[in-house]
Formats: sequence, structure tokens, C-alpha cells
Amino acid sequence: MRADAAPSTSAVASGRVLVVNAGSSSLKLSVVEPDDTIACTSNLSCADTIPSEAIAEFVRAAGTVDAVGHRIVHGGAEFTGPARLDPRVYARIAALRPLAPLHQGRAIAGIDAIGELCPELPAVACFDTAFHHTLPAEASTYALPEAWRAEWGLRRYGFHGLSHAYAGARACELAGLEPSSARVVSCHLGAGASLAAVRGGICVDTTMGFTPTEGLVMATRAGDLDPGMLVWLLRNGLELDELERVLEHEAGLSALAGHGGDMRAIRTDAEAGDPRARLARGIYAYRVRTRIAAMAAAMGGLDVLVFTGGVGEHDDTLRADVVADLRFLGVRVNLEANARTRADAEIGEAGAQVRTVVVTAGEDVWIARETRETAS
Repeated sequence: MRADAAPSTSAVASGRVLVVNAGSSSLKLSVVEPDDTIACTSNLSCADTIPSEAIAEFVRAAGTVDAVGHRIVHGGAEFTGPARLDPRVYARIAALRPLAPLHQGRAIAGIDAIGELCPELPAVACFDTAFHHTLPAEASTYALPEAWRAEWGLRRYGFHGLSHAYAGARACELAGLEPSSARVVSCHLGAGASLAAVRGGICVDTTMGFTPTEGLVMATRAGDLDPGMLVWLLRNGLELDELERVLEHEAGLSALAGHGGDMRAIRTDAEAGDPRARLARGIYAYRVRTRIAAMAAAMGGLDVLVFTGGVGEHDDTLRADVVADLRFLGVRVNLEANARTRADAEIGEAGAQVRTVVVTAGEDVWIARETRETAS
């Protein structure tokens, strides 16, 4: 893995990339080949500290790589694309930690760990928020005092951008459509969940906002709530720390049906007749369905609907529930194809106005592509 000198520009442009994907309690390491295949991967738990020895073991076993790409959840208003890591970029990423404390700190620790192991390798920061910097003012601006927006940078940033960027491009490829003209709604459905409206490869709306808590119901996040209700709870004795903890860790599917928000267990309970689980899945599907319609409205129509992420890829029943009332948009799904699909495939009815596809999440592949382009 280590080398006496940094890789050449040509080697980076067509080389193997180590992708470091830091989550709130985990660290995923992958090596992506030049043809976008994954050579090896490892999911490391890091609930308390970054597992430096496990990282070093993976790096030693991975073989030669030519660059490193780091997933950074929050790039603020400054980072509108990937950036070569240097002391200034590192400092700016660290300064954004208050906006995404669970993720940003892990990402910084990952940068430090890999930097110590492989200081000669060019490293690139790839931002989840960057894909959404193209949101028009109508979609990104909160109706709050201008002084507040200016002082605190209050705007809708959006998240899961790396996943949405890959899913939209791959969906157009599967559907045989030109990305530069297609209108795509990308559904990233996992423990965290969001939608994006992508017109001609450009994001024009998304469901997450200033933080990842806005939008859809998620595993442990409630999604959209009445802010007046939160003020009422605080005035009536709820502590701020408790409110923050519940909104991030104890709301959403977990609050509705238990199981820590695990949709697989909730589906099993729902199929067994559990009313709480059925309601939880119904609420989840309803929120996704209605927001798909809103995303389509932001683009004046819809050409491709794509499902990705752990839930989006593997829960065929949920996909069927989501699209059941979207025929007015031109969405018609072949139930047999939907039931058997778990990977890159089209599930729409032949001749349907809207192409519906399932795409295997390719966040790491997109990071590798951005890394090669930026570091070469």
C-alpha cells in the first residue's frame, strides 16, 4: 500500500481508489477498481473510537491503491464539489462539525487515520451536500428572517447526494435514457432516507434540509414535524437534550413500531398482523409516495423513478405500496418483476410512461470517480 513516492497523475486517473465512508457509528472501507468493481470491503464498528488497528489491517491486505476518497456528510455552502485535501480544506471540514456532529467527527478521524498510514497518497474529500448546491432559491430558502439566514447559514443543504448522483446516472443507463434530458426522482431508502429531483443531471429539489432530520420518516428520525409543536414541548417541560436525542435516535419507525427502526423486523411483524408495524409501514410508504409527487412537480413531470439503499433495494412489498397510487404520474410497476428484483433492473410495466428501476447503491463508486477526477 505504501510507496516511496506519490502516484503519478496518470496512475491516479485510471487507478484503484481506497474509499473511506464514515457513518455515525460505523466506518466502511472499500477498494474500487478502475472499472468500478469493488475489490474488497469492510464494515467496521466505531461507536466510541475509530478502530485504527482494524483500518491498518484492511489497508495492508488491500494491495496497492493510487488515491483515497473520503465521504464527508456536510460541506456547508463553501464546498460545491469534491476538494483535494490540504490543511485549509481539512480546517474548513472541521469547522462544519456542529452542523453534523455525529458524522463529521468520524470523517475527520478517518482522514487522520488514513493520513498516518498512507501520507503519500493524494486524498480527496467528497461531500454529500455538494450535489444539492444547485437547488434554486425557491427550494433552498427557508422563510425566516434574512438576518438569521445570513448569520447562521440557514438554508436547505440536502444530504445523500453521492448516492443520489450515482443512482440517477445508473437509472438512466438502465432505462436507456439520456441523463442530460431526463427527469429523475431518486429514492434513497435506508436507515436514513431522502428523495431528490434530478432534471438533466442537476438536482433541483430534495427532502432533507438544514440537517438530515427533515423530510421522510426514517429508522430513528421523525422527518417533517410541526416546529410549533417542538416549541410547545420545550415550554411544557421537555429538556432540550432529551428533545435532540429523541429526534435523532428514538423517533421514526423505532417510535412507531420498535425494533430500533429495522424495517426487516417491522415487515415481519406487519405480515404477522401487528397493527403498530402495519401503521409504521403505511406511514413510511405514504410519506415517500406524496414526496415523490412533490419532486415530480418540481420538474414539471417524471421520466424515471429509481429505488436505492437497503430498504429501496430489498423491500419489494414497500416499493409496491409506494407506487400503488402513482399511476396518475405514469408510474406502473410489473409486480412479478418487482417481487424478484434485488439488484440493477427495471421493474416497470412495458410501455409505461415512467420507467421504474431498482439500483444497487453505488456511493463508493461515485466517490472513487470524483476522487480520480479531482486528484489526477
